[in-house]
Amino acid sequence: MGKQITEMLKGTLEGVVLAVLALRPAHGYEITASLRHQGFTDIAEGTVYALLVRIEQRGVVDVEKVPSEKGPPRKVYTLNREGRAALDEFWRTWDFLAERLDRLRRQGNQREV
Repeated sequence: MGKQITEMLKGTLEGVVLAVLALRPAHGYEITASLRHQGFTDIAEGTVYALLVRIEQRGVVDVEKVPSEKGPPRKVYTLNREGRAALDEFWRTWDFLAERLDRLRRQGNQREV
């Protein structure tokens, strides 16, 4: 889909990651794998890890270091109350935008006929 989807995803990736964490706690690689499984195939792990640092600093996730069989402990991210509120706000905003964009698309399709 090219550059346009990349630009649109930049603005929504935080909400998408929060939605993944609403399903269950996860570490960065699990989040990336889940996103790829959902069809977000072009997302780089580095992008997800940078986002996780930001949302941790904002206090919307709780972080627990869990021992790993290979290497250092992994950070497992859990959506907390502030994160749920941020996700709720994301979905309200998403619904608002989606409704208006759909309305514009329908109006444009009616004019073509």
